Amino acid sequence: MSTPTQTDELAGKTVAFIATNGFEDSELTAPWQAVTDAGATAVMFSPAPGDIEGKNGHRQPVDRTTAQADAADFDALVLPGGVVNADNLRLDEAAVRLARDFFAQGKPVGAICHAGWLLVEAGVVEGRTMTSFPSLRTDLTNAGASWVDEDVVVDEGFVSSRTPDDLPAFTAKLVEEIGEGTHDGQTA
Repeated sequence: MSTPTQTDELAGKTVAFIATNGFEDSELTAPWQAVTDAGATAVMFSPAPGDIEGKNGHRQPVDRTTAQADAADFDALVLPGGVVNADNLRLDEAAVRLARDFFAQGKPVGAICHAGWLLVEAGVVEGRTMTSFPSLRTDLTNAGASWVDEDVVVDEGFVSSRTPDDLPAFTAKLVEEIGEGTHDGQTA
Protein backbone atom coordinates (compact mmCIF):
# COMPACT_ATOMS: atom_id res chain seq x y z
CA MET A 1 0.00 0.00 0.00
CA SER A 2 1.42 3.38 -0.96
CA THR A 3 1.51 6.40 1.30
CA PRO A 4 -0.64 9.36 0.25
CA THR A 5 1.28 12.23 -1.29
CA GLN A 6 0.86 15.80 -0.13
CA THR A 7 -0.17 18.16 -2.93
CA ASP A 8 -1.36 21.73 -3.17
CA GLU A 9 -4.34 20.90 -5.41
CA LEU A 10 -6.78 22.27 -2.81
CA ALA A 11 -4.48 24.86 -1.22
CA GLY A 12 -6.45 27.75 0.24
CA LYS A 13 -9.72 25.77 0.32
CA THR A 14 -11.62 25.01 3.52
CA VAL A 15 -13.85 21.95 3.74
CA ALA A 16 -16.61 21.51 6.32
CA PHE A 17 -17.44 18.06 7.69
CA ILE A 18 -20.62 17.35 9.63
CA ALA A 19 -20.96 14.28 11.84
CA THR A 20 -21.99 13.17 15.30
CA ASN A 21 -21.52 10.04 17.39
CA GLY A 22 -21.97 6.82 15.47
CA PHE A 23 -20.39 7.91 12.20
CA GLU A 24 -18.75 5.27 10.02
CA ASP A 25 -15.09 5.78 10.98
CA SER A 26 -13.46 5.32 7.57
CA GLU A 27 -16.11 7.49 5.88
CA LEU A 28 -14.83 10.40 7.98
CA THR A 29 -11.11 9.62 8.18
CA ALA A 30 -10.48 8.76 4.49
CA PRO A 31 -12.12 11.92 3.02
CA TRP A 32 -10.53 14.04 5.78
CA GLN A 33 -7.10 12.71 4.87
CA ALA A 34 -7.76 13.07 1.13
CA VAL A 35 -8.71 16.75 1.33
CA THR A 36 -5.97 17.67 3.82
CA ASP A 37 -3.35 15.74 1.81
CA ALA A 38 -4.48 17.82 -1.19
CA GLY A 39 -3.79 21.01 0.79
CA ALA A 40 -7.25 21.95 2.12
CA THR A 41 -8.11 22.80 5.70
CA ALA A 42 -10.78 20.53 7.19
CA VAL A 43 -13.18 21.71 9.92
CA MET A 44 -15.39 19.37 11.97
CA PHE A 45 -18.93 20.43 12.86
CA SER A 46 -21.32 18.55 15.13
CA PRO A 47 -24.50 19.45 17.01
CA ALA A 48 -22.62 19.51 20.36
CA PRO A 49 -19.08 20.60 21.30
CA GLY A 50 -16.35 18.25 22.51
CA ASP A 51 -15.39 15.01 20.77
CA ILE A 52 -17.47 12.63 18.71
CA GLU A 53 -16.90 8.91 18.45
CA GLY A 54 -17.30 6.68 15.42
CA LYS A 55 -18.98 3.31 15.61
CA ASN A 56 -15.56 1.63 15.57
CA GLY A 57 -13.97 3.92 18.17
CA HIS A 58 -12.30 6.73 16.18
CA ARG A 59 -12.54 9.93 18.22
CA GLN A 60 -12.70 13.23 16.37
CA PRO A 61 -12.49 16.66 18.03
CA VAL A 62 -15.34 19.01 17.12
CA ASP A 63 -14.10 22.40 15.96
CA ARG A 64 -17.49 24.14 16.09
CA THR A 65 -21.14 23.28 16.51
CA THR A 66 -23.50 23.15 13.55
CA ALA A 67 -25.27 26.20 15.01
CA GLN A 68 -22.01 28.14 14.54
CA ALA A 69 -21.57 27.11 10.90
CA ASP A 70 -22.05 29.28 7.83
CA ALA A 71 -21.70 27.71 4.38
CA ALA A 72 -20.42 31.03 3.03
CA ASP A 73 -17.18 30.46 4.98
CA PHE A 74 -16.37 27.14 3.25
CA ASP A 75 -15.58 25.79 -0.20
CA ALA A 76 -17.20 22.34 0.18
CA LEU A 77 -19.08 20.00 2.52
CA VAL A 78 -18.48 16.32 3.34
CA LEU A 79 -21.10 14.13 5.01
CA PRO A 80 -19.85 10.79 6.36
CA GLY A 81 -22.34 7.98 6.79
CA GLY A 82 -23.25 5.64 9.60
CA VAL A 83 -26.86 4.82 10.46
CA VAL A 84 -26.87 6.43 13.93
CA ASN A 85 -24.91 9.46 12.72
CA ALA A 86 -27.18 10.16 9.75
CA ASP A 87 -30.38 9.54 11.68
CA ASN A 88 -29.36 11.98 14.43
CA LEU A 89 -28.08 14.65 12.04
CA ARG A 90 -31.33 14.82 10.09
CA LEU A 91 -33.00 15.90 13.34
CA ASP A 92 -30.53 18.77 13.85
CA GLU A 93 -32.05 21.86 12.24
CA ALA A 94 -28.67 23.60 11.96
CA ALA A 95 -27.13 20.63 10.10
CA VAL A 96 -30.10 20.49 7.74
CA ARG A 97 -29.87 24.24 7.07
CA LEU A 98 -26.12 24.02 6.49
CA ALA A 99 -26.47 21.20 3.95
CA ARG A 100 -29.20 23.14 2.12
CA ASP A 101 -27.04 26.27 2.07
CA PHE A 102 -24.11 24.47 0.42
CA PHE A 103 -26.40 23.33 -2.39
CA ALA A 104 -27.96 26.79 -2.72
CA GLN A 105 -24.48 28.32 -3.04
CA GLY A 106 -23.44 25.82 -5.75
CA LYS A 107 -20.60 24.40 -3.66
CA PRO A 108 -19.38 20.81 -3.91
CA VAL A 109 -20.97 18.33 -1.49
CA GLY A 110 -19.86 14.76 -0.81
CA ALA A 111 -22.21 12.23 0.83
CA ILE A 112 -21.53 8.57 1.45
CA CYS A 113 -23.55 5.64 2.77
CA HIS A 114 -26.47 6.81 4.96
CA ALA A 115 -25.59 10.54 4.67
CA GLY A 116 -28.32 10.88 2.05
CA TRP A 117 -30.88 10.98 4.86
CA LEU A 118 -29.68 14.45 5.84
CA LEU A 119 -30.01 15.59 2.22
CA VAL A 120 -33.56 14.22 1.99
CA GLU A 121 -34.42 16.26 5.09
CA ALA A 122 -32.75 19.31 3.50
CA GLY A 123 -34.91 18.91 0.39
CA VAL A 124 -31.98 18.92 -2.05
CA VAL A 125 -32.11 15.50 -3.77
CA GLU A 126 -35.07 16.02 -6.09
CA GLY A 127 -33.98 15.71 -9.72
CA ARG A 128 -30.49 14.50 -8.81
CA THR A 129 -28.79 11.27 -9.78
CA MET A 130 -27.07 9.72 -6.80
CA THR A 131 -26.15 6.58 -4.93
CA SER A 132 -26.10 5.56 -1.27
CA PHE A 133 -26.17 2.54 0.96
CA PRO A 134 -28.79 0.34 -0.77
CA SER A 135 -31.32 0.55 2.08
CA LEU A 136 -31.82 4.29 1.37
CA ARG A 137 -32.93 3.67 -2.22
CA THR A 138 -36.66 3.98 -1.48
CA ASP A 139 -36.18 7.08 0.72
CA LEU A 140 -34.15 8.81 -1.96
CA THR A 141 -36.42 7.90 -4.87
CA ASN A 142 -39.47 8.98 -2.83
CA ALA A 143 -37.70 12.32 -2.33
CA GLY A 144 -37.27 12.67 -6.11
CA ALA A 145 -33.72 11.40 -6.68
CA SER A 146 -32.74 9.00 -9.42
CA TRP A 147 -30.90 6.26 -7.48
CA VAL A 148 -28.20 4.16 -9.17
CA ASP A 149 -26.06 1.31 -7.84
CA GLU A 150 -22.56 2.59 -8.66
CA ASP A 151 -19.40 3.10 -6.63
CA VAL A 152 -19.43 6.86 -7.16
CA VAL A 153 -21.84 9.27 -8.84
CA VAL A 154 -21.13 12.92 -9.66
CA ASP A 155 -24.05 15.24 -10.40
CA GLU A 156 -23.07 18.91 -10.87
CA GLY A 157 -20.58 18.99 -7.98
CA PHE A 158 -22.53 16.56 -5.81
CA VAL A 159 -20.50 13.38 -5.16
CA SER A 160 -22.17 10.30 -3.65
CA SER A 161 -21.02 6.76 -2.86
CA ARG A 162 -22.45 3.62 -1.27
CA THR A 163 -20.10 2.11 1.34
CA PRO A 164 -16.54 2.19 2.72
CA ASP A 165 -15.56 -0.12 -0.16
CA ASP A 166 -16.15 2.85 -2.49
CA LEU A 167 -13.87 5.27 -0.61
CA PRO A 168 -11.03 5.30 -3.19
CA ALA A 169 -13.43 6.39 -5.96
CA PHE A 170 -15.34 8.72 -3.61
CA THR A 171 -12.26 10.56 -2.31
CA ALA A 172 -10.75 10.94 -5.79
CA LYS A 173 -13.94 12.50 -7.21
CA LEU A 174 -14.44 14.60 -4.07
CA VAL A 175 -10.99 16.19 -4.41
CA GLU A 176 -11.61 16.74 -8.14
CA GLU A 177 -14.98 18.45 -7.59
CA ILE A 178 -13.67 20.63 -4.74
CA GLY A 179 -10.79 21.65 -7.00
CA GLU A 180 -13.25 22.71 -9.70
CA GLY A 181 -15.08 25.02 -7.28
CA THR A 182 -18.70 26.05 -7.52
CA HIS A 183 -21.03 24.47 -10.06
CA ASP A 184 -23.87 26.42 -11.67
CA GLY A 185 -26.06 23.29 -11.72
CA GLN A 186 -25.51 22.62 -8.01
CA THR A 187 -28.56 24.34 -6.57
CA ALA A 188 -30.99 23.71 -3.75
